[in-house]
Amino acid sequence: MEKKGCNNLHPQSMCPAFGGLRVLMRIDGVQVCLVADQGCAYGLTFVSHFYAARKSIVTPELMNVQISGGTMIDDVRRTIGEIAMDPAVKFIPVVSTCVAETAGIAEELLPRKAGNADVLLVRLPAFQLRTHPEAKDVTVATLLNRFALPDREKKKKSLVILGEIFPVDAMTIGSVLQKIGVESVIALPGTSLEDYAEAGRAEACAVLHPFYERTAAFFEQRGATIVKGNPIGANGTAQWIKRVGEALELDPALVDAAAEEEGQKARDAMSRFGNLQGSVIVAGYEGNELPVVRLLLEAGLDVPYASTSIARMPLGEEDHKVLSMLGTEIRYRKYLEEDMDAVIRYKPDLVIGTTSLDSFAKERGIPAIYYTNNISARPLFFAAGAATVLGMVSGLLARKEVFRSMKEYFTT
Repeated sequence: MEKKGCNNLHPQSMCPAFGGLRVLMRIDGVQVCLVADQGCAYGLTFVSHFYAARKSIVTPELMNVQISGGTMIDDVRRTIGEIAMDPAVKFIPVVSTCVAETAGIAEELLPRKAGNADVLLVRLPAFQLRTHPEAKDVTVATLLNRFALPDREKKKKSLVILGEIFPVDAMTIGSVLQKIGVESVIALPGTSLEDYAEAGRAEACAVLHPFYERTAAFFEQRGATIVKGNPIGANGTAQWIKRVGEALELDPALVDAAAEEEGQKARDAMSRFGNLQGSVIVAGYEGNELPVVRLLLEAGLDVPYASTSIARMPLGEEDHKVLSMLGTEIRYRKYLEEDMDAVIRYKPDLVIGTTSLDSFAKERGIPAIYYTNNISARPLFFAAGAATVLGMVSGLLARKEVFRSMKEYFTT
């Protein structure tokens, strides 16, 4: 929807290469070779240290002389050779951003191996990828296409868990899956290239975040069953366990018992907060916002508006239908002005949003917290996730009058 005074720029998200770097820099034995101009190299070096893995990036640092003089590929090859001199480096992803892609970087002119290291070109230009979550998908799919073992017999009762999740969630998922008879679990994005090699043999893939379309397509082509949804909230938890059981043809009695048990645990956790009341707006750019909204709605809260930087995707269609049925206005490929307009229209009791939106809300005396640091950095799944998220939200709603008093104090 176009509004007067809105710049309507898409996406309002950080550089997509950041998402790819988060995946790549956490792999053991990795050293990234970033093919970017000087400005991009500076910005992405900062985020790689602060957000990703506290590792350095090596770059030929493209300038006009390399681009116009046609020496870019030679400079990249030289940089790869210098990196490969370190015997501890086992993997050199060559991350190509906007300037390199525009100038034209030829994959066939790059080595596939240098020293002890595999070399792989990962294309992450912002003009092709809208957001950093989708760059994670491109990166994981690129890694799988290179490293997943060729067609071999599937490993029975094996499952890939796809999506960046909180460590406690990974542990909880593992314990529940073991209880229902899953014999092998691989979490992607992973820290080892062996994870990507073995993932190709999985019988099923549970896609926890809807933007992993390319990666899901890879597993479907390999004959794996795709499991949709998340173990978030009581209903989602029970449903997800049953879907995994069906995908792997596990013992129905074990699966049903675990689904009932874990669903009840989540229900009990939610009931500890009584009848939560209040209006919450959720506006993030991580791509996992809608399942969080489902949890808030299931807990009794009103969520009149939710937005995300990713597009509406088939893997997230179930969440879309549930939220729409329950009255939530959903915006995909959102821009800040839409979120600001929603705050004005709905006057929520709490905003869980981006930093810019949080500032806008706080100026109006509305409690607001940063989605990425307060939601993505906490458990979300099963009973532990419900208790953690709802405990935080309950506490913020209980203090909403403090924010209004502060606003009145500073405006009078």
